[in-house]
Amino acid sequence: MSSQNVVLGDDDGIRDEDDRQASSDDSDDNEQMTFQNILAVLVGRQSLGGLSFQRYHRDTTSDSDSENEGEFCRNQPQPAPSRPQPPDKTALEKAEITTLTQRGIGLDGRQRPTNLASMLTNRSLRGPFSVRDKRLINGTLLPHNPKKVAQYKNKVFCGTHARDGDIFMTACQDRKLRIYDSSRERFALKQTIEARDVGWSILDVAVSPDGEHLVYSSWSDSLHQVNILGFEEKHESLPLCPDDRQFCIFSVSFSSDSRELLGGANDGYLYLYDREANRQSSRIEAHEDDVNAVCFVDETTHVLASGGDDGLCKVWDRRALREDDPRPVGVLAGHVDGITYIDPRKDGRHLITNSKDQSIKLWDIRKFSTTDAIESGKQAVSNQRWDYRWQRVPKHVMASKAKVEGDSSVMTYTGHTILQTLIRCHFSPQFSTGQRYIYTGCAAGRVVIYDLLTGKITKVLSGHKSCVRDVSWHPFSAELFSSSWDFSVTRWSGVEAPAVEEEGDCEKMEVEKGKRRKVDKQKL
Repeated sequence: MSSQNVVLGDDDGIRDEDDRQASSDDSDDNEQMTFQNILAVLVGRQSLGGLSFQRYHRDTTSDSDSENEGEFCRNQPQPAPSRPQPPDKTALEKAEITTLTQRGIGLDGRQRPTNLASMLTNRSLRGPFSVRDKRLINGTLLPHNPKKVAQYKNKVFCGTHARDGDIFMTACQDRKLRIYDSSRERFALKQTIEARDVGWSILDVAVSPDGEHLVYSSWSDSLHQVNILGFEEKHESLPLCPDDRQFCIFSVSFSSDSRELLGGANDGYLYLYDREANRQSSRIEAHEDDVNAVCFVDETTHVLASGGDDGLCKVWDRRALREDDPRPVGVLAGHVDGITYIDPRKDGRHLITNSKDQSIKLWDIRKFSTTDAIESGKQAVSNQRWDYRWQRVPKHVMASKAKVEGDSSVMTYTGHTILQTLIRCHFSPQFSTGQRYIYTGCAAGRVVIYDLLTGKITKVLSGHKSCVRDVSWHPFSAELFSSSWDFSVTRWSGVEAPAVEEEGDCEKMEVEKGKRRKVDKQKL
């Protein structure tokens, strides 16, 4: 965020002249700011022990999971769900991922999906299901039955499966990490870890692919590593070398071989840590603003992706990367606000990004954006005049259909709300769904599940009373976990097929409605 785009919030206390020229819709949203919000800003700024206001004003441009973030939304009502915009499937219909997904769920060669009732009828006539039929059925059965499995006294920031779904890990604002046995539909607490050197809250946690360790990040100059379910709990500090400023790793990820860690920080840099050598191996200048999301794109660990508050997703190839002259191999531009999360499909070609512009975008990383598109995207982000941490989504943002000229994304998914924190999104599991779905948390207390092939919302899981920050679908079972700022974790289990409109269904429904209206009139 440049010095000319200052917004009253946890970053700075002044509003410059540019903001006074914002639209009337923005003014309406600004008026929602309460006295408590302003007081929280002032009190929070004075609580930065040892830091002068001048240094804080100069160095801290964080627009993400900040130390004062909780104060902004503590007294905020739950926002209304966003309205989805009609999806544009032009690029998706021609894209390779359509063929890959259809093949993964057994739809290749079929003109349209067959509903479950028809498949059961065919089974009784023709014998057992084929492998393709089994994939199709598994891809249409969705978790839907909620059960609260954990209740805490603080906000839950992270919740994810590990060890092939046999354990589930949560990270809470009470500075505790909890490990649960989630095998065979169980949910039993096995280990509680007291986090160290935590500034305000644990912000991200990654579990090593071998399932032996977890690493967590916070407002600290170090990452912290802990062994999981061992005979003796062992904490290790993994020191990084940032510049002299208040420092935080917002996102951390393990390489597929568990040997390296990748982190994205509020100083705009990527950090690579060699676990075997026990030292920082690289510091890469990546973005002009906070780096909110990072990932290894494939199992080779050569290709990295990063997303920041500049609205850009950058792709890096370590084989051609120089720390003294860092240049991405390509940039993906299309979002008009900061990126909150990245999830790779793990095929080395596709990933999704969640954004404060209230959308998820699907990308093919072989199709990069032009220089003009990158500049257009950066300009759109710089024109934003609202703070997602404590304001509601401005009306002009909700109604906007503007696109970045040259947007290279394959598909855009809308209908969820990104407010207050860095909300996560994921591809659904390969084994049980063929990665047919994209699912995300939501500031309106929901889990939203999109059909990757149509762009439409397939299922909404409602029930939380506050923002759902993290979501995790079991890799093999039909159950999904949502972790929320209402201090709880909910398991969604059971199966329910998404509605599929067969030919003539709409006409039949209209006939039935007409009959009911005639009956009602006769009664009157």
